[in-house]
Amino acid sequence: MTANKIPLTVVGGPTASGKTELAIRIAEKTGGEIVSADSMQVYKYMDIGSAKPTPAERARAKHHLIDIIYPDESFNVVTYTSLANDAIADIHSRGRLPILSGGTGMYINAVINAVGFSESQSDTAMREELAAIAAKKGNEYLHNMLKTIDPIAAERLHPNDIRRVARAIEIYKTTGITMTQHIENSASDSPYSLTYLAIDHDRQTLYDRIDKRVDMMFSQGLLDEVKQLLKMGYGSRNLTSMQAIGYKEVVDYLRGLCSYDDMVDIIKRSSRQYAKRQLTWFRRDKRVRWIAPSEIEKVIDEF
Repeated sequence: MTANKIPLTVVGGPTASGKTELAIRIAEKTGGEIVSADSMQVYKYMDIGSAKPTPAERARAKHHLIDIIYPDESFNVVTYTSLANDAIADIHSRGRLPILSGGTGMYINAVINAVGFSESQSDTAMREELAAIAAKKGNEYLHNMLKTIDPIAAERLHPNDIRRVARAIEIYKTTGITMTQHIENSASDSPYSLTYLAIDHDRQTLYDRIDKRVDMMFSQGLLDEVKQLLKMGYGSRNLTSMQAIGYKEVVDYLRGLCSYDDMVDIIKRSSRQYAKRQLTWFRRDKRVRWIAPSEIEKVIDEF
């Protein structure tokens, strides 16, 4: 094992691939603890739509960085990286294995590559200008701006994710280096000794798993969860939390903007598209060990 580096197991990959169960199994085997790397699971009250580990799953292994902010609070990769590094250090200091698990590739990379995004690389005036451009010319226009600057980041980010699209443009304009280059430049010097895993389903199997998960979310009460969020005052479309797949579509349905069947179909389609973007992101990292579902037991036995 590399001297002076904290051992860290990472379980990444696309949505609905089985990350949560694999991470928990590894934690159970090793006595480890899990640090969530999911940009939506940080929000309180957003349990079903974010596929948050259930109370029963959290009873099997200790989880960190879940339910830490309210849906109307701001949160970014800088804040996340600081919290995640602190959690990993704490877990390691107690003689336990830290396991970083989630599908938000930017969060994972910022932690394992020590990517230097800082608040000093912020320009409030530029951020407001970019938001005004999106409001006037549309989200696609802003997304196309990012495509010309950083096509890899543009591939990963949805055009409607205005805040993160604008942030990627802002990083380039304030530093002269793209977000993707920031990540790649620091990829060779991780502060951690990594075991990086992802479950490799064939594409159709993954899409079937996504569709089943969406159906399960509705059977578990996603409609009621969103209704409660609206009652609590979290209905603004300006909130990053409410832009998440599964939430914005339900809000549209509750406001009469689409039918129930159309809502479900849109969520499934958007989730599949998101999984495709995640796969593009994770497959670029050669440190990832892609494991077939049939290999999971063997991999767990290796710990």
